[in-house]
Amino acid sequence: MNKTKRGILYIVPTPIGNLEDITFRAIKILKKVELIAAEDTRKSSKLLSHFDISNRLISYHKFNERSRVEQILNILDQNKDVAVISDAGTPSISDPANIIIKEAIQENIRIEVLPGATAFIPALVASGFVDTHFFFAGFLAKKKIERESFLEKMKEFPYPMIFYESPHRVLSFLKVIRKYFGNRKVSIAREISKVYETYYRTNIDEILNKEIEIKLKGEFVIVIAGFEEQALSNEVIKFKLKEIIRQGVTRKTAIKQIVEETGAQKNRVYQIALEIDK
Repeated sequence: MNKTKRGILYIVPTPIGNLEDITFRAIKILKKVELIAAEDTRKSSKLLSHFDISNRLISYHKFNERSRVEQILNILDQNKDVAVISDAGTPSISDPANIIIKEAIQENIRIEVLPGATAFIPALVASGFVDTHFFFAGFLAKKKIERESFLEKMKEFPYPMIFYESPHRVLSFLKVIRKYFGNRKVSIAREISKVYETYYRTNIDEILNKEIEIKLKGEFVIVIAGFEEQALSNEVIKFKLKEIIRQGVTRKTAIKQIVEETGAQKNRVYQIALEIDK
């Protein structure tokens, strides 16, 4: 272990909207460090100026993250402290900082992560879906095969799932979720802690069918209710299957429709369909 005295790497959360959500400790740290590495220096300059913080500022984002690591480590090696901040919320949670944290750990550099603002906890609590467990998914994978594989695995997850999404992709996101999860309860938080903070507590179909209009502007956190098989008897499911099949659709299509409508497990509906055939 390198025993030379080195600086501390601070991971500092910043407000996701209301500037008053910053902590006294965060301001104190940002005023004393040698360097502040920010996701977007233009946005961060406004925050720092508001609190009269004028320390040296450099950019640190997903496109230059690896190249900045060596520069930050060199400063820490000189026994000088560095703070990493993102545009809003806690760095490394769907934001840059992962690489520098891993490198600092490997180099035995002290890391202090300050508690503070993050978007998904307020969204989860306000959804009313709070359980003993939940799953934070962040942004869905951009690659189709990774995205579909993940959703297939999670479609029967029994606890709330939290996603981040950009405003222009919210509706397409919900269409994908509908395809894999069925018509779930959903709570959509928009502009948390800001002037136009809004919550839409509804279900996916009401949004896709435009029964509820969402203002597609700002930052979105989407909480999807966990899988909960509806308490339908086998006889009710059998009746529903017969009614659909009488309309001339295939058994496969009928099974799919029942699964989507009721949330019943596919294997269960399939076995009931086999009984009808007998």
